[in-house]
Amino acid sequence: MSPLVSILISLVAYQIGVFIYRKTKITLLNPLLLGIIFVISILVTFDIPLNEYNKGTEIITFFLAPATVVLAVPLYNQIETLKKNIVPILFGITVGSTSAILSVIFLSKLVNLEKDVLISILPKSITTAIGIEITKALNADTALTIVAIVSTGIVGAAIGPTICKWSKIDNSIAKGVAIGTASHAVGTSKAIEIGEVEGAMSGLAIGIAGIITVFLIPILINFI
Repeated sequence: MSPLVSILISLVAYQIGVFIYRKTKITLLNPLLLGIIFVISILVTFDIPLNEYNKGTEIITFFLAPATVVLAVPLYNQIETLKKNIVPILFGITVGSTSAILSVIFLSKLVNLEKDVLISILPKSITTAIGIEITKALNADTALTIVAIVSTGIVGAAIGPTICKWSKIDNSIAKGVAIGTASHAVGTSKAIEIGEVEGAMSGLAIGIAGIITVFLIPILINFI
């Protein structure tokens, strides 16, 4: 199968997801989740081997990192806000990133997950581009990592704003940091909908959480 066909399937599936989400405004109908469902349906219906489809999607994967960098644009517009609140912002992201990793370790031990599975899902709260590279370096299952990251992002985007509301978190900076640290780029897309400050802080959290996670995971897995 031509790589262009794979790209076309991915783009069309995602755009259908975007259309449905914009029409319904239902958070659970996330464009990414719907896109995944549509792609799987197409592959199964037309009996297209997954390996053939993946060959074409390598181009899309390549652009994941540059696409993440684009999130720096709203942050630039909020640079003064960042300067005034840099210490609590960094502290919040650090605590959130550490908690994300430790919670996975604790729950995995609680249900006796195999070590390889545990390592694969550890980067669940960081963007896919960084998470995949961490998993590759640790010789774990990148497919499982992607599932964990996408699932975390969709859930975070769906329930993050509600949790902030229930927790009576009204500060725009705090909401953005929380959503971005917990649910990376997918959550950030929701944060941008909430407000400019929330989107900027969430975008910042993606990068810093990724850096913190890169350093923490190799250290913590020695104690697993």
